Amino acid sequence: MDAAAEADILERADADGVATLTLNRPAARNALSTGLMAALQTELDAIAADRSVRVVVIAANGPAFCAGHDLREVRGSPTRDAYEALFAQCSKLMLSITRLPQPVIARVHATATAAGCQLVATCDLAVAAESARFATPGVNIGLFCSTPMVAVSRNLGRKQVMEMLLTGDMIDAEAAQRFGLVNRVVPHDSLMDETMALAEKIASRSRLVVGLGKEAFYRQREMELADAYSYTSDVMAHNMMKDDAVEGLNAFLEKRQPGWTNS
Repeated sequence: MDAAAEADILERADADGVATLTLNRPAARNALSTGLMAALQTELDAIAADRSVRVVVIAANGPAFCAGHDLREVRGSPTRDAYEALFAQCSKLMLSITRLPQPVIARVHATATAAGCQLVATCDLAVAAESARFATPGVNIGLFCSTPMVAVSRNLGRKQVMEMLLTGDMIDAEAAQRFGLVNRVVPHDSLMDETMALAEKIASRSRLVVGLGKEAFYRQREMELADAYSYTSDVMAHNMMKDDAVEGLNAFLEKRQPGWTNS
């Protein structure tokens, strides 16, 4: 791939505190090549330190949302070292989404399979068009979706995710919502507007408080119950000392809209 084409594989557009990252390898069904993952990683690293960005939307161009890893690229480097580097890169990317201070919303217009399904599951929220489909089909080609399983199994119930992993079957958007993989299913023509409305609602909240809450959510999920309560009690006390908590409580009692300082 030449440098110009490589530069175009990920698009970014910012508006009203929302950064939209659009996968742009439509001919390859937005497969996660090492180049596309690197481009996503670079943008997420920049966004993490960008106080103007309050919400991130991950979208895609073309006939698919994301077809998973680029199997042609994978087959082109058939060594253990290359495979380990690939999956380490992908795991780092997924962890970066989870650890990003800003909430991340997947805007899924079409099929998301394998690592593409993993990407949707990793995002904090997901809005899907009625035409969207989801699968972890690695078993069909002799490659169990072990890394996608990490994110998907943290969204779906055990039996639903095991059926997806063991059969490779596709599920539709309605089933994905019922199982917990996506938050909302909307008509295709409404997908962009519905996703932006959700993003803007979140963006209107205190950036500081949303960041504290997102971090606490993921940390407490991995703790024993008593440890989770101890940790989140400390987070709540810390939150209560922030200017935005004081402002929010005062605004509620005074029946007015809060003016966030993000401090």
